[in-house]
Formats: sequence, C-alpha cells, structure tokens
Amino acid sequence: MTPRAAVAPTTTPPAGAVPAAPAAGVQAPPLDFAVVYEEIFPFVWRTVRRLGVDASAHEDVCQEVFVVVHRRLPEFRGRSSLKTWVFGIVVNVVQAHRRSLRRKSPAHRGTGETVDPELLAGPSDLSPYEAMTRAEAARVAHDLLASLDEEKRVVLLLAELEEMPATEIAQGIGVNINTVYARLRAARQAFSDAVRRHHARIRGGRHV
Repeated sequence: MTPRAAVAPTTTPPAGAVPAAPAAGVQAPPLDFAVVYEEIFPFVWRTVRRLGVDASAHEDVCQEVFVVVHRRLPEFRGRSSLKTWVFGIVVNVVQAHRRSLRRKSPAHRGTGETVDPELLAGPSDLSPYEAMTRAEAARVAHDLLASLDEEKRVVLLLAELEEMPATEIAQGIGVNINTVYARLRAARQAFSDAVRRHHARIRGGRHV
C-alpha cells in the first residue's frame, strides 16, 4: 500500500486542481477537501518526514494533519497560499505528536530525519560508484541537517528544499519576516560550519 493510499479520504477527488489564491479583496469559494488532499498530500508527506517524525508514525501523523485540514478547510479563504496554510497545520500536529511522545517516554528524541534519501539519489542509470557517492552524500546531509535545532531546520528546509518565499514561511510558522531571515542566515551558517567539521574529520583534522 502506498503512503497516499494509507491516509486517503474515502471520496474520489474530482478532476481539476486547487484554484489559485483570489485577487485581493475577493473572497475565495470553499475548497473541496478531496481536491485539496490530492494537491497537497506529497508536500505533507515529505514535510512530516523532514521534520523528523519516526517512520513508524508517518501515516498516523499525516492522517491527523488531514483530519485537521478537513475540519478547518471552511476557514481557508486564500489570504495565503494553500501550502503555507497547510504547513502551519503540519507544524502544529508534529509538535503535538512530539509532546505526546515525550509524555510517554521522556527519553524520546526522535530520529532527526530531515531529508528523503531518494530525493538526493539522482537518476537510476548511475554507475555503482556514482550511486554509492550520492547515497553517502544523502547520509551526510541527514546527519548535518539533524544537527540543527528545529527552528533553523524548518526555515532551511522550506527555503532551500521547498523553495518557499520568506513571506510565506513567515505566515506558515507565525513569525515576522525579519525573524525568518535571521533564522535562515543562522541555519545556513550552522550548516556550513557542520560541513567544515565533516570535511575536517575526513581529512583527519581535529574536531572543531
């Protein structure tokens, strides 16, 4: 069973895509949940993975996200993009999931998974050496991104991997745009520092 099928709604989505945000001052019509589900599921699935939810809980967390989306969809009127609006829900659900885990097991810290290896693996026609090199790069990216605190990791993932504008990131996580820029600068610097430490270890240099 595919991840999408595991949390799919019971209704069949009609043809068409989610409408674009309306012009300023124009109220958007309510969206159809099945259409929204089809449009936004891939984003929700990979964001839940990248925010470090354990693989065993991916389906449950995605299901909870779409339960909230279904309940709150009548509130959405296009004042932000659909992706931005849903991202705010994803973050809240993931945080609630983590709080629940910590209550059950104070030692729980999650896996820190942040990047899908298949997204970094490249074409399927690579030579064995190239495939191995890319797989190692994916593993290193996992480790380096997992070293960031969650605030930095979120803005880095949205800006660099989702290519989301800073204004939408600010809306999605509920902070002002200057905070987004500050966190993004700090995240890029922290990631660069982690890359340098990794290279130093490869060269046999001391840990810095």
